Amino acid sequence: MSVLHPLTDNELYDEAPSLFTEEPHYEVSDKYHFIPTIEVINEIKQHNWYPVKVQEATVRDLDKEGYQRHLVRFRHFDDLLNPPQNAVELLLFNSHDRTTAFSISAGIYRFVYANGLVIANSVFESYKIKHIGERDNDVLSAINNITSFKPQLQEKINTFESIQLSAGEKEAFAKASVPLRFENHLQVDINDLLVPHRMEDEHNDLYTIMNVIQENLIRGNVSGYNKETGRRFTSKEITSIGKDVEVNQGLWDIAERISAIKQPYLARAA
Repeated sequence: MSVLHPLTDNELYDEAPSLFTEEPHYEVSDKYHFIPTIEVINEIKQHNWYPVKVQEATVRDLDKEGYQRHLVRFRHFDDLLNPPQNAVELLLFNSHDRTTAFSISAGIYRFVYANGLVIANSVFESYKIKHIGERDNDVLSAINNITSFKPQLQEKINTFESIQLSAGEKEAFAKASVPLRFENHLQVDINDLLVPHRMEDEHNDLYTIMNVIQENLIRGNVSGYNKETGRRFTSKEITSIGKDVEVNQGLWDIAERISAIKQPYLARAA
């Protein structure tokens, strides 16, 4: 669920009831200082960042229902009022069973296909929110840093958009991304990862290619075969919060490495 208006508490609850859980899982230590996620959401809203998308992990153990991992994506009021092509987002992660640290990271929402990127830790380090002590300071520090980081991130996007990739370089990017999603015994069709799904993505710059590969890895429909069984398969959409983040951050890291290789060459060519 992704919208251009902030999600109400009722909408948040419908999508992720765990945001409103009022006590930790019973297996959590007594030393654990519980923080309801909705409290932090309300703190963040006071600084003009509003929730626009929420995900909640599916649990196999019903005993963990209501305590599972969840992710809330926030967008700044300015970007809701005047949506840019790429909006910086604040990402809040938490769970109530200690399986996920309470943390805030940075992301990007690309309006072309309504999907969100997650910035690699090498570019913007996640802020851990302490369950004991200086919580308010932790939240405020993370918000201030992401807000001040917005111009730098836009500059990074501009750099990626200025770097053109050859057919061979695009294929190398796609091959490097395969292990982020697929195990070694799964052989995939690299061309499927490079298929754009809209006219706006028919470009060869680094940023567009990263987004095309991201969409194909996350949303699925990549064909391949299992080298151990010989059976063919078609990938399905990633629904795991953890895997989604892992793929996104990995793609950003690969793009950073390509940028580091290409930029000196571009400077000499200029």
